[in-house]
Amino acid sequence: MQPPIDEPRAAWAVGTVMAGIPCSARDAGRVLGAAATAAGVTSAEVAAAMAADARGIAMPARVERALHRAVAAARAVPPRAAYIGLMPSRARTAEVLAEFRGCQARLTGAPSDMRARQALDDAAYTLCVLLGRTGVHDAVQAAERHLTTRN
Repeated sequence: MQPPIDEPRAAWAVGTVMAGIPCSARDAGRVLGAAATAAGVTSAEVAAAMAADARGIAMPARVERALHRAVAAARAVPPRAAYIGLMPSRARTAEVLAEFRGCQARLTGAPSDMRARQALDDAAYTLCVLLGRTGVHDAVQAAERHLTTRN
């Protein structure tokens, strides 16, 4: 396992992954670490490649492939048993999902902002607890399904 990276570029990369997947800061760090390991580089090098790519400088192909695979793996929802608990009201689900989306938009606009990152982590946690899910991506999908189905 790679050590965590603590620099502005790394914070930006974590925020970008969090906003894009969506996922927690811890999971975003895991995505960057998995991509780094698969590409045979450090997490700092993945973050640097992402930052360069955002400025129009193409990232190395092996890093790009590894990052795409790590993101796809993080988005994959493992098979699970049907949810048998009580579902929250649609109004509460909509409220929490809107808060999550607002935090996600703020982090997308400022990936290095630690307050925006913490707010998204908090909103993601609330969404997971509300919907009884362990993964943020799964919770977002469940909230969207809950709001669009009739029962």
